Amino acid sequence: MATQQLSKAAYDRLKAEFDDLTTRGRIDVAEKIERAREEGDLKENAGYHAAKDEQGHMEGRIRQLEHMLENCEIVDDQYQYTIVYDGDSDDMAERYVIGNMEEQIEGADVISAQSPLGAALTAASAGDTVSYEAPNGAITVKILKVESI
Repeated sequence: MATQQLSKAAYDRLKAEFDDLTTRGRIDVAEKIERAREEGDLKENAGYHAAKDEQGHMEGRIRQLEHMLENCEIVDDQYQYTIVYDGDSDDMAERYVIGNMEEQIEGADVISAQSPLGAALTAASAGDTVSYEAPNGAITVKILKVESI
C-alpha cells in the first residue's frame, strides 16, 4: 500500500485518538462488557451484544489508525484551491485541499490526489483552467486562488 501523506496536525490528532482508544477506550468497553455479563443470560442480553459490537468497531478503528500512523509521511506543504466550475460566477467558488481523508480543514473540503478533481488540481496555479473526466462527462474548472496552508 502507498504511503499516506498527513499534515502534522492530522498526525497529532490521530495519534491522540489512537492513544486514547488503546488505553481509556479499551478499559471502558471492558467495563461495559463486564457489567452486561453480570446481568445474566448472554444469549438475550442486548447490553452485552451492544458492548461487544462497540468493542469490535473500536478495535477496527485502532487497527486502521495503527496502520495509518506506521505508514504515513508527514508533509509540510498543503495547498487550498479555490475554484469555480465553468459557467458559475465567482461568488459560487468552492475550496478544496488535496490530502488524506483524515485531514480536517476549516472552510474547505478534502479530496484525494487520486480523485479526478484532485489529479487535475495537482500542480495547477491560480488563473489556470483545468478539465477532468467525471461520470457524466468532462468538467472544466477555473482556479481562482491557490494558498499554502
